[in-house]
Amino acid sequence: MRALVVYCHPNPTSYTAAVRDRVIDRLEAVGAEIRLRDLYRDGFDPRLKPEELVSYADEACNTAGVAEHVADLRWCDTLIFIYPTWWYGLPAVLKGWLDRVLVPGVAFQMPDENGDIKPALTHITRLAVFTTCGASRWLTFLIGAPGRKTILRGVRLLCAKGCKTSFSAHYRMDSATPESLTAHLDRVGRAVDRWAVVPSHPEEATP
Repeated sequence: MRALVVYCHPNPTSYTAAVRDRVIDRLEAVGAEIRLRDLYRDGFDPRLKPEELVSYADEACNTAGVAEHVADLRWCDTLIFIYPTWWYGLPAVLKGWLDRVLVPGVAFQMPDENGDIKPALTHITRLAVFTTCGASRWLTFLIGAPGRKTILRGVRLLCAKGCKTSFSAHYRMDSATPESLTAHLDRVGRAVDRWAVVPSHPEEATP
C-alpha cells in the first residue's frame, strides 16, 4: 500500500494533527509506504496563477508549478485527506490544492464535444476523509455537506472503478469533551484498520 496523506491545518498542535498522527500510526502498523503533504507547513500556495489558467489544458506544461505534488499523486494507490471542515466545506488551501494539482492529464482527461471528462486516477483504489466539523451532523447534511461531496463524489469519480471510500468526522467540535475526542480517535484508528489491511493491487492478494 502506498498512501498519500494530504493534511491541511494551520495549527500544528490542533486536534486535527492528532487525527493525522493516529492515521499515520495505523498505516505504519500494517507496513504501508507513506508520503505526507502538510500544506500549511510546506507553504503551499493555493492560488491558481493567471499563467496556470492559460496553460490549464496543456498537459505538456500544466504541472510545472506543482510537479512534486503531482509525482506523489501518481505514486499513491491510497489517497487520504485530513482537514477541518470550515463553512461546511474544504479549507481554502486544500481547495487550492485540488485546483492546482488535479489538472488535465493528471486527474482526468478533457472531454470531446460529445462527452464528459474521463478519469485518470484509476491507480487509486482507496480514498478516505478524516475531518472535524463545528456544526452538528444534521445541520451539515441539511446544508449538503459540500466538502464531503467534493472529495467522495467528485474526486472519487476520477479514481478506480471499484475505489473504496471511508469517511470519519467529529461533529460539534465547539462542545467536544475529552471523552468524545478520545472516542473519535479510536474510531479513526478502527476505520483505517478496516481497509488498510486489504491489498490495493490484485497481484498482492493471497490466492
